[in-house]
Amino acid sequence: MTDAPRAAGLRELFAPHQISLRLQELAKEIDALYGEEALVVLCVLKGAFIFCSDLVRCLRNKNIEVDFVRLFSYGNSSTSRGRVVINKDADIPLNDKHVLIVEDIVDSGRSMNFLLERLAMRHVRSLRLAALIDKHERREVAVRIDFAAFHVDRGFVVGYGLDYAERWRSLPAVCEIIAE
Repeated sequence: MTDAPRAAGLRELFAPHQISLRLQELAKEIDALYGEEALVVLCVLKGAFIFCSDLVRCLRNKNIEVDFVRLFSYGNSSTSRGRVVINKDADIPLNDKHVLIVEDIVDSGRSMNFLLERLAMRHVRSLRLAALIDKHERREVAVRIDFAAFHVDRGFVVGYGLDYAERWRSLPAVCEIIAE
């Protein structure tokens, strides 16, 4: 039994045009920080792939490498199991490089705390985090989000890469599941 809300419907929180405008603003902030310095954009699969793709295309810096990591902590549940493991690690060597993690949602903070600690051990030049959604409802571990597209207080969100049990990723907007 999972603890996800039984969907009675979806309520749009952030429309496609709002997402597009916000990504352009984030890209300007990221470009201002890194300029043309070499940057590794590390996309956290699966949820961040759409956000990451659109964000990278907005960046003016063309000295970017893109790689992927995959963490496992949720599965088909809406709450973290408390244990985080890396299913797929970065292929690019990260030592002495600027690394920007791109994540879909920071909720409890456990997954990102785990990843940030692991990557810091690789002696990166700098390590920052960009998240589509910064959600504080169940935050258990303090995590600094350097670039947050949107803030959500509570609710279960899907769309624009975010899913529940692999459903609703392809929605062009970020929506909240309205419980029955």
